[in-house]
Amino acid sequence: MGLSLKNVQKNFIIGGKKLEVLHDLSLDIEAGEIISIVGTSGCGKSTLLKLIAGLDQVSSGEISLNGSVINKPNSKETGIVFQESRLFPWSSVEKNIAFGITEKLSNEEKKKRIQEHIDMVGLHGFEKALPAQLSGGMQQRVSIARTLINRPNVLLLDEPFGALDAFTKINLQEEVLKIWQKEHMTIILVTHDIDEAVYLGDRVVVMSPKPGVIKDVIPIELSRDRDRTNADFAFYRKRVFNEFYRSEETEEDFVI
Repeated sequence: MGLSLKNVQKNFIIGGKKLEVLHDLSLDIEAGEIISIVGTSGCGKSTLLKLIAGLDQVSSGEISLNGSVINKPNSKETGIVFQESRLFPWSSVEKNIAFGITEKLSNEEKKKRIQEHIDMVGLHGFEKALPAQLSGGMQQRVSIARTLINRPNVLLLDEPFGALDAFTKINLQEEVLKIWQKEHMTIILVTHDIDEAVYLGDRVVVMSPKPGVIKDVIPIELSRDRDRTNADFAFYRKRVFNEFYRSEETEEDFVI
């Protein structure tokens, strides 16, 4: 059935006044689909992910997953990865990943699952390493493994590669695609990088701010062996960029 957003609105009270952050968002996302969300800073992208994760509540409207309304966190249904890895600095790679396990498992089952996820993100041999001994990209791999260890139906990525160098970013994009092909989960990616949005997304959702609304939804009709240098990719890249060009907001927040 997938994920459904129906007339979602989110307000905050700031200085005693109501601030509308998200206005009347409606979107249906199919199970196994990759959705990229782009928009200028302040358009409510990260707020939307927190609502989907159950970390905050809608002011009106409804968010549901497979027909069940989301009103609280459920790491078996949705997992979220932030821009910062948020690892425990005193714990090893395997202990950080083990922290994500919420179900009761035998010690043998737990050990097997942890190793499977370490291997999945390409960190075999670093099981005993502390976060300070890892690069930024490797730390994000640990964070992704910790999130995936409960095998959630939906993976939420909140600019997870934004602080990484270009080479590491591209490598991790490929790792995410490999995991998606293996696990078949739904992925929702928030990014400022138009190239990344087009490369990963089945559809790109363009948001505009004050309050945040869905301005356009662009299907990316490219095969999964996407070539960032060819004319078809450039066509979609330009189409997404043009949505910002026509906006009242500047596009200087974006990587193009």
